[in-house]
Amino acid sequence: MTGHRFKLRLNQARCNTKAVISPRTAKVYLREPTKDDQQELLALNRSSWKFHQGLVSPPTQPSEYFSLLQRSWSDSFAYFLVCRKEDDCILGIINLSQIFHGPFRSAYLGYYIGEEHARQGYMTEALQLMLVHAFTKLKLHRLEANIQPGNTASIALVKRAGFVCEGFSRRYLKIGGRWRDHERWAIIAEDWKAKAKKDRKR
Repeated sequence: MTGHRFKLRLNQARCNTKAVISPRTAKVYLREPTKDDQQELLALNRSSWKFHQGLVSPPTQPSEYFSLLQRSWSDSFAYFLVCRKEDDCILGIINLSQIFHGPFRSAYLGYYIGEEHARQGYMTEALQLMLVHAFTKLKLHRLEANIQPGNTASIALVKRAGFVCEGFSRRYLKIGGRWRDHERWAIIAEDWKAKAKKDRKR
């Protein structure tokens, strides 16, 4: 993509950005990032670097944010800011990568939240919004999240959402200069629909 076309799309996004899904009962909403979000998101990531260390490597430099924006326009990548409704504060991110359609209809799920916003239920709601987006709007059939065994908070998050552990991958990702083991957690559309139906009856 040329610089001119990229700048045009950023300007369009700045004018048209809106929540993907935002039920009245939710405390958060999801929206696509724009160039105007750079300062706030980088500040959040820098203030949370110890919290994220060894688990995720979010952008902390303008060049990294620019690369993120470029990836966000790809049809195989869906990147959303998690924002708080009451003040539009950016809390973290949630994304889908390597989105495949056709007979596979699958994607990888990623997310992180700023340290000051952790353990307040925000990412639980954001994940529910992303599942709705993935299984209804994108018509995907399967999502996979790869999580380090020691990341108990993240494992608890996906378990609450209905993900099941499908296996273990040794030295799966290189994070912070080290190859790290991960567990493979996944959810398919049928299980998500069944859980949603069960939850509605409660």
